[in-house]
Amino acid sequence: MDLFEYQARDLFAAHGVPVLDGAVAETPEQARDAAERLGAGVDGGRVVVKAQVKAGGRGKAGGVKLADSPEDAQEKAAQILGMQIKGLTVHRVMLAPAAAIEEEYYFSVLLDRSNRTFLAMASVEGGMEIEEVAATKPEALARVPIDPLTGIDAAKAREIAEQAAFPAELVDQIAHVIERLWDVFVSEDATLVEVNPLVKTADGTVVALDGKVSLDENAGFRHAEHDALADVSATDPLEQRAKEKGLNYVKLDGSVGIIGNGAGLVMSTLDVVAYAGEEFGGAKPANFLDIGGGASAEVMANGLEIILSDADVRSVFVNVFGGITACDAVANGIVSALALLESRGEEVTKPLVVRLDGNNAEEGRRILVEAAHPLVSLVDTMDDAARRAAELAAATPTPGA
Repeated sequence: MDLFEYQARDLFAAHGVPVLDGAVAETPEQARDAAERLGAGVDGGRVVVKAQVKAGGRGKAGGVKLADSPEDAQEKAAQILGMQIKGLTVHRVMLAPAAAIEEEYYFSVLLDRSNRTFLAMASVEGGMEIEEVAATKPEALARVPIDPLTGIDAAKAREIAEQAAFPAELVDQIAHVIERLWDVFVSEDATLVEVNPLVKTADGTVVALDGKVSLDENAGFRHAEHDALADVSATDPLEQRAKEKGLNYVKLDGSVGIIGNGAGLVMSTLDVVAYAGEEFGGAKPANFLDIGGGASAEVMANGLEIILSDADVRSVFVNVFGGITACDAVANGIVSALALLESRGEEVTKPLVVRLDGNNAEEGRRILVEAAHPLVSLVDTMDDAARRAAELAAATPTPGA
């Protein structure tokens, strides 16, 4: 999960990283009040009004503006709120006192998947895209591998600062900031913590001026407080509902709903449906949904409820390989799920194609045949089932058509 800048700033502050005061506004009037609190217009004080979107290039797009007074901040916020930056709509702005910047630096720590370790990167060439620095002046970017067992202590932090050639008089300050940023990285289970720019102000103080943080959602069970950081407004409503039900679901842009048990099987199912769909007007998968090993009636019902509520879905392909959970249990889950949905008042009108293989597949098929649900059809192979699901999707009219 990527955080907004203001959320990264709050995490930094909570872990002792030096940051400027700040405030968030969702309306121009709130921006005016925040600017007044931050001292805009007092003794020449100014504030920066920054668009909060999860994309770079905000300044070039006009999403970062200086304001000389509360009224000016209100006007600048009105210009930024609602604008589009790289396809993202600005719903809020962050305000902070304008810093007297003397130097701009860069620091990040990230998960280095290719080398199965962590990597710290630092440069005195901050304030610009780090990719440009790496491409044009690679010698200006220090890359220091971090041992996961020892992390970044005071000595390692100094080593990073010195290897990046920070000014000698700032090494102590920079090292302290690096230690605190490592604390953010570890304590919050992040995969990326980046500061660009990390600045030296006119009074010689080092401050994290802009931050980017990505959190590992696989560690979410350790951080209930991270739920409040999710940008629900940018999440597909179906994905949000699925998450609330504990389902591993991703919305796609096709018309064939997919349910499978096991990520690998579901990925293969997406491929065969897309291939089969070429014969039927380009029918494609509508989602990724892995119900895992425990295909209980409730799990199946929740999965079907999410998929059937997708207006784009015209048919559903249930593709299950019986393993720990046998196919007869899956079949009973499907029958019970359909009955459960009907008891909830959920009208089931879209055809379901079911392919069962593996442990107790024959018994599972018998259960579905005896249930004789008019919308359920059994197909023996995955390729044939994918073709049938695509054919049904193409033949099912769009609601209201």
